[in-house]
Amino acid sequence: MKPNEIKEESVKLHAKLRGKIRVEPTVEINNAHDLSLVYTPGVGEVSRRIAEDKTLVDTLTWRKNTVAIISDGTAVLGLGDIGPEAAIPVLEGKSAIFKRFANIDAIPLVLNTKDPKEIIETVIRISPSFGAIQLEDISAPRCFEIERELIKKLDIPVLHDDQHGTAIVVLAGLLNALKIAGKNIKEISVRLNGAGAAGVAVADLLISAGVPDLIMFDRTGAIYDGRENLNTEKERLAKKTNQQKRKGSLAELASGSDVLIGVSAPCAFTIPMIKSMNDKSIVFALANPVPEILPDEAKTAGVLVVATGRSDFPNQVNNALCYPGLFRGMLDSGVTQVTEEIKIRAAMAIANVVGSPTAENCIPSIFSENLHSVVAKSVQSE
Repeated sequence: MKPNEIKEESVKLHAKLRGKIRVEPTVEINNAHDLSLVYTPGVGEVSRRIAEDKTLVDTLTWRKNTVAIISDGTAVLGLGDIGPEAAIPVLEGKSAIFKRFANIDAIPLVLNTKDPKEIIETVIRISPSFGAIQLEDISAPRCFEIERELIKKLDIPVLHDDQHGTAIVVLAGLLNALKIAGKNIKEISVRLNGAGAAGVAVADLLISAGVPDLIMFDRTGAIYDGRENLNTEKERLAKKTNQQKRKGSLAELASGSDVLIGVSAPCAFTIPMIKSMNDKSIVFALANPVPEILPDEAKTAGVLVVATGRSDFPNQVNNALCYPGLFRGMLDSGVTQVTEEIKIRAAMAIANVVGSPTAENCIPSIFSENLHSVVAKSVQSE
């Protein structure tokens, strides 16, 4: 089916159903006795016991299995700042995926503010209702402050999926791509185009996983320690990437690299750029819906493994491979913070679902058997 046909069919589906999720009771209410158990007078005893021991909220209510998906609509898919109302369909989709693949109840909540302090305060005030918080489609650099402060102030998991979900699946795909290429992650050279939310998280995780040579690029060019006009996150990353402080554009510095990752803009990668890379090169072109380079073009230029963010090409880097199982594992185990170690274990779990990776199959499908359960188990595995 062509992209335009998919778009029209999706609009018709949403119009017919008025959204993709709904709330349903878990018990039958067929008579007065049923009503007395789920509501008054019986429910008063449940509330009284929680008042005496707040930890009981996790066993006597839905809280422990419920995630709030929070957005202000400032960074929606490839559409940008389109407002909180327009973010609801995406959040509903995430809620449906949470339920389908991890049996987690997830509630979309869009906020009519762009002020980081107001977002932080709002989430803190609603947090008693939820077992975890997923931040979604909040633009950089505000998303960094919001996530950092919420992690600090809440005792439940907080995860900005656009950052960490992307990073985990990128690492998973890269681990398998390196197997195919016969290369060691601790010996490769990586060029990463895009220093927004996803780019920052990908850089952090690849460095934690052992990548020794990584240079990030933004619209100005290579990021290096001492460059002017860097925001706080770029300054932080400049101190642990590009150790030789190389200056220049991606086109100039792609030469001799093993891996090229784009979380940037359509058509940002060129054929000459690709051809200047090392043999058995790997390209993750993740701009959506139009990638930095089309897979056929990259393959023609000599790339061994290509991944994109699209489902109509092989090797889709899709956050949904990660977050259902990751949150399932955190909710079940009582983990309250997603560490770098947990992210690496989750990436390895996703990678290992592909038993024998090939150039056309180095990233599993969201429908792969046991994918979400093995990711959940990886959260608490030592």
